Amino acid sequence: MNTAFTSTAAGCAARFSWHPTTASHDVRPMDRRSATALGTAALIVAFPAAALEPFVASYEAWHDGRQAGTATMQVVQRGDPALEQWRVDLGIRGNRGFAGILGLNVEQSTVFDAYHDQYRPISQSTVRKAAFLNRRIIGTYDWRTRTAQWTGDRLSEWRQREIPLHEGDMSGLLINLATVRDAEPGKSLAYRFVDGGRVRDHQYRVAAETEPVVVGDMEYQAMRVERTRTDGDDDETIFWIADGVPTPVRILQREDGEDSIDLRLVEYRGAR
Repeated sequence: MNTAFTSTAAGCAARFSWHPTTASHDVRPMDRRSATALGTAALIVAFPAAALEPFVASYEAWHDGRQAGTATMQVVQRGDPALEQWRVDLGIRGNRGFAGILGLNVEQSTVFDAYHDQYRPISQSTVRKAAFLNRRIIGTYDWRTRTAQWTGDRLSEWRQREIPLHEGDMSGLLINLATVRDAEPGKSLAYRFVDGGRVRDHQYRVAAETEPVVVGDMEYQAMRVERTRTDGDDDETIFWIADGVPTPVRILQREDGEDSIDLRLVEYRGAR
């Protein structure tokens, strides 16, 4: 049976944590010296992939190397828990300088279910707001007919076509969650991105060693997960993932070799 990802690694590498936590903890900014001391005293141990749990995470949003606003990512459970239906949201707000005019105001959402250990999208929406331009795109994933389709403002006919669905297809936000679930040092990950009327094969490489990531007053020992570029694709995405944290501690998007949007985790807490 096909799964939401394929992975290869030489041997079975452990996941590492500088200061393991859980998604249900209320984590506030930690003094960098305390985090370092804790990491020095802790043993390196292996952790299983965490089960999906609700959370709310706050980020600083940087644009072109300058702080330009804030972002919030959350996962909430919808309706009857037995149905395993969830929603993941990402909102980016530009509130410094001309960030709003440049288009750094985006709201994305995906409703999905946890189906056979996969994150299976049901619906997806993207709203972009700028000074003189608002744009909304809505998509539906129909697993009965195994097709997906989008409609919206100024969306080309090509992107409004029906797209055949494959087992394991995910939206961009779900791929964010999947990398947190799947990343292990030294592994390669592959996902099929189906979002906004586009289809792309995303290949990711997880670094063999963890590296320190400093975000504000916090320091994490994190896995670097880098999307490998393909022909005709100048966009790059890099995640830094720390064990016990349900969301990437940093998300960097680059265009044409230059930093574009950089989200840096400030705090997270369980959403129960």
